[in-house]
Amino acid sequence: MMKRIFLTGASSGIGLAIAKALVAKGHEVWGTARDEKKIPVVQGLHPIALELRDRDSIAQGYARALQQAGSFDVLINNAGTGHFSPAESLSQKELTDYFQILVFGQIELMQLAMKSMREKGNGLIINVSSLASRLPIPFMAAYNSAKAALASFTMSMQLELEGENIRVVDLQPADISTNFNAAVIKSDASDPRLAKAWQTVDQNMKAAPKPELVASAVLKLIDQKNPPPRVTVGDTFQSLFAPLIFRALPQSVRLWGLKKYYGI
Repeated sequence: MMKRIFLTGASSGIGLAIAKALVAKGHEVWGTARDEKKIPVVQGLHPIALELRDRDSIAQGYARALQQAGSFDVLINNAGTGHFSPAESLSQKELTDYFQILVFGQIELMQLAMKSMREKGNGLIINVSSLASRLPIPFMAAYNSAKAALASFTMSMQLELEGENIRVVDLQPADISTNFNAAVIKSDASDPRLAKAWQTVDQNMKAAPKPELVASAVLKLIDQKNPPPRVTVGDTFQSLFAPLIFRALPQSVRLWGLKKYYGI
């Protein structure tokens, strides 16, 4: 059954892989990017300009897409960005920008989608957070904490929507091989631990599964009547064993393990 889907961050990486997989299955996708011209021309993929830092752009972009689609069956909050620097050096503006993109803007889209989904009596919201919300990456405090906030907000929605026919899923990718790292803003700090941690982060990204793995998970989720509340996607160690091991360990051991993993 064809579904109408609103997807943020559709111009590259995980978002583009999701968009291509969805339209290949016959779904109609309204995909967003800050510059809609960067979204490839694909049958069934409708480009929408949307800047998550700008509340007016969020409202106008969603309204434009909704007018074209009539209604949405699925909202996928996928757009994101990263910042690699010591937590203590993050400015208030940097933190505000990252939380606007990764949390507040996505919550606004959820609230907009909920209105039309309630009118229809059903719907699915997939929030792409990150495994970093549970297993933080050193020197990516803004990203880790914003993704944790989105994951927590998602769980709150799941509690409040119990009994309704609107589902909310927290989709948590582990490392996925995309060009995400190329766009990460990196600190110029001379701390050698930054260089060591970044080397591990970059190596993990290059060796990680392709974004089509996440797209495959999305295809399964939108076809399920009762999708699971949280899904982790990635290689076997990161997505399955690491969360299980860390859940049973005290915080001091978790910190020790993460420091060893990233070589710091």
